[in-house]
Amino acid sequence: MTAVLERTTRTTPIPRAAALGITLAALATVVWSGSFVTSRALHDSVPPVQQAFWRWLVALVAVAPFGARQAWRQRRAIRRHAGFVLLASLLGVTVYNTLVNQAGLTTPAADMGMIMAASPVLMAAFERAGGARPGVRRTAGLLMACGGVMLLVGGGAGFSFGDLWMIAAACCFGSYSALLRRKPAELGGSAFLFTTFLFGAALLLPAQAVSLTVQGGFTPTPGTVLPLLYVGVASSAIAFFAWNKAIALVGAARAGAVYHLQPVCVALLSWAVLGERVGPAQALCMALILGGVVLGAAV
Repeated sequence: MTAVLERTTRTTPIPRAAALGITLAALATVVWSGSFVTSRALHDSVPPVQQAFWRWLVALVAVAPFGARQAWRQRRAIRRHAGFVLLASLLGVTVYNTLVNQAGLTTPAADMGMIMAASPVLMAAFERAGGARPGVRRTAGLLMACGGVMLLVGGGAGFSFGDLWMIAAACCFGSYSALLRRKPAELGGSAFLFTTFLFGAALLLPAQAVSLTVQGGFTPTPGTVLPLLYVGVASSAIAFFAWNKAIALVGAARAGAVYHLQPVCVALLSWAVLGERVGPAQALCMALILGGVVLGAAV
């Protein structure tokens, strides 16, 4: 399956492959929406760095049965492309999620999702710099969805310091997604995922040690362990696999258009789980976002 998908990425996506890519991007987006809610829910019980460290440790265990053996077989290729793998690990694993958790200390989950939905603009900019031509329809969809995001942010309850952390996280994720299009063909999907999780968790070790020393650990309860299992298995192992394949099939710009669904999903989840309010103005802006996704992700 991995080999077939990787061969497909080297050619122009046929409609079936493009549809699969859009579906995988939507799956990752919906699953990731829950991680913003869990980050916000854990903000007063698990320190941000410890949230990130345990998330990736759980994710590493989850992908090990599928990726460890492939990573060992491809260890020479991994060494040859160590710089690429380390950069992807740093942006997509170590820094990105830690910034999201830090933002969750002060920023409501719905606002986190709104700001993160701006990252596809950076994805499209990187693809455009690489010579890609997104087309009029996709550009219109991107602008429409981005406009909905800006209206959501502009109509919010004010700008908090946590929003700055989210802007930095959006930049990291956009850069990571654009970087995926340059993934060496000889690196298998499972091996790449396992290796980035391994390197990302290892890069977090010094910060984890400092956090334990300064802030202390957290008490394992169902309210802390279950959310960490969710972000480790679903939001990391499953969602990152789906997103990486989506990028390979349809590119960062088109997958990024689907990513604009995230503020809609996060707002609904934060309303249902955390009781955060969703008003008529937000609903109108979400309609703009959905319309932009339909245009921008058209097969």
